Amino acid sequence: MTKLQYQCAMSLDGFIAGRNGDMSWMGLAGGSDDGGDSADDSTNPLVAEVGAVLSGSNTYHGDDPNAGTDKEGGYDGQYEGHTFVLTHHIPEKSEPGVTFVDDLEKAIALAKEAAGDKLVSVLGADVARQCIAIGALDEILVYVTPILLGDGVRLFHNPGGEPVRLEIVKADELSILSRVVY
Repeated sequence: MTKLQYQCAMSLDGFIAGRNGDMSWMGLAGGSDDGGDSADDSTNPLVAEVGAVLSGSNTYHGDDPNAGTDKEGGYDGQYEGHTFVLTHHIPEKSEPGVTFVDDLEKAIALAKEAAGDKLVSVLGADVARQCIAIGALDEILVYVTPILLGDGVRLFHNPGGEPVRLEIVKADELSILSRVVY
């Protein structure tokens, strides 16, 4: 069964993006979206596991810390699969390898179908929160980076919401993989 896995890098003070979605801090923290050294040219280990990406519109259109380099794009420019973007505003013109969808459950179904037996990588805090709200998110993979941002987009922000129980599946000095318990 295909898993939906929220993947992100997070500052020590709990932010996954700086003010206004700024991602330039990733280079300052010495990390990339695989939790490693951004100067490392090796293949991101997550690339082989990801069959499709489900992204929020802000994340998809957001700040890429590798813009203008050969590492521009998902997983340091190494991801070549299909991306499904959850948005309220479907553009008139499509982009190669990208499907814009205005319904979460439809976007999940399309992404799972495209992923086959691989992971659907969920990118974007709001999309992850929505997936949790409908009981669809299976796992959360967080790479903790050595920087304090002070402000920005929180890993999980749900004012007035209920706690979400997680089970740690795997943890090391750079990352935590948790299973969402419903």
